[in-house]
Amino acid sequence: MSGTSKDRLFFALPNFLTLENAGQVPPLTTGQKYKVVAQGSFDPIQIVWYGALSSLCQAQNCEPGYGQGWAAYGKRYGAYAADGTIENFFVGAILPSVLRQDPRYFQSGHGSFFNRSYYAVSRIFVTRSDSGRSQFNYSEIVGAAIAAGISTYSYHPRRTFIGYNNKGVAQYTASDRTLKNTASVWGTQVGWDTATLVVKEFWPDIRRKLKKQPH
Repeated sequence: MSGTSKDRLFFALPNFLTLENAGQVPPLTTGQKYKVVAQGSFDPIQIVWYGALSSLCQAQNCEPGYGQGWAAYGKRYGAYAADGTIENFFVGAILPSVLRQDPRYFQSGHGSFFNRSYYAVSRIFVTRSDSGRSQFNYSEIVGAAIAAGISTYSYHPRRTFIGYNNKGVAQYTASDRTLKNTASVWGTQVGWDTATLVVKEFWPDIRRKLKKQPH
């Protein structure tokens, strides 16, 4: 697709919205924004990625309202897949289309390690508009918040009865459908996205070294 890439982080994870040494390029159309996000969100490697995250969550018994066993693992897997997909579409397609912002990451590719790291982290808060101007990254900050709210209050565990203690008092798991948990999910998503931008900034350098290509 014109205006996107076919790159993959670590030769596996979709990195289609990262451009290297791109400068000024035509904006993506609304259709292109949705198409490239869909390609990344439903890429086969995501099956493995969400499976790994679900396994770690199961081992740590995070969100205990899901319980244990294969049924619980399936619920955790579905939640991770839904969380990732919903956030990808709000951050990369829905809000960028509505607000006319560019969801792509434009790699800096020059300067010191500190300067490039600072640039990458700052892209969480600063993005390009479709016209090429710098704007506050509402698509990321607000999009991640909307996605966190939808996921937390729709399919994450609610308060669940688990039995009676030895005194005959009913016991319940804590509900994950709280404002505090929503804020935690939002913070985690933005944190992951920030770390991913830093990886995207330096991945071309790593790739060239692994393939022993000249700069």
